[in-house]
Amino acid sequence: MSFPHLITPPMFTGIIQGKYPVVEIEEKIGLKSFVIEFPKENIDGLQIGASVAINGACMTVVSIEDQRVRFDVMQESLEKTNLGQVKRNDLVNIERSAKMGDEIGGHVMSGHIIGMAEIIKIEIPENNHVVTFKVASELMKYILDKGFVGLDGASLTIVNPDKKEGTFDVWLIPETLRQTMYSDRRIGDKVNVELDSRTQIIVDTVERVLRDR
Repeated sequence: MSFPHLITPPMFTGIIQGKYPVVEIEEKIGLKSFVIEFPKENIDGLQIGASVAINGACMTVVSIEDQRVRFDVMQESLEKTNLGQVKRNDLVNIERSAKMGDEIGGHVMSGHIIGMAEIIKIEIPENNHVVTFKVASELMKYILDKGFVGLDGASLTIVNPDKKEGTFDVWLIPETLRQTMYSDRRIGDKVNVELDSRTQIIVDTVERVLRDR
């Protein structure tokens, strides 16, 4: 049986393709238009209406001029993600949506941001880079040791979650630092959080069953 009218929502893998500059920001009532300059190697085949994750938030392409791609970011996204803090000439993490047949090198992600986490500590032991994040206490039930979380669009493994303190660590490899904004992130910076949807479903279902009993 075929479903010719079935629309598949955009999907991302959490593998950041690069950090690209915001070359123009136009402020309008209730939204901002971001113009991001893409490298030639990552703009081929990009079309108006396509979905692109900017710091992990799924946004829609509204125009393309040469290598400059425009996105409209609504007030809701400006308030609930760190896109509201982005300024002209800032770099942002970019991932184009996955296509059928692409390798899923990270985890399946939707680009739906649930909130923000604050960087509260950065440690750099030899050949390592450890970042500690703090999130709202109500999100910690979904933050599980050795699970994953999307942070500014990067799929990262959770280490040492502390539900009492509302904190967890991630360890970043050199390739992640090279490809993403994490090489420039500092204590006090806020990053966008996407939770693992499967973990959310399981936790919420168990809670509901226990409550109903």
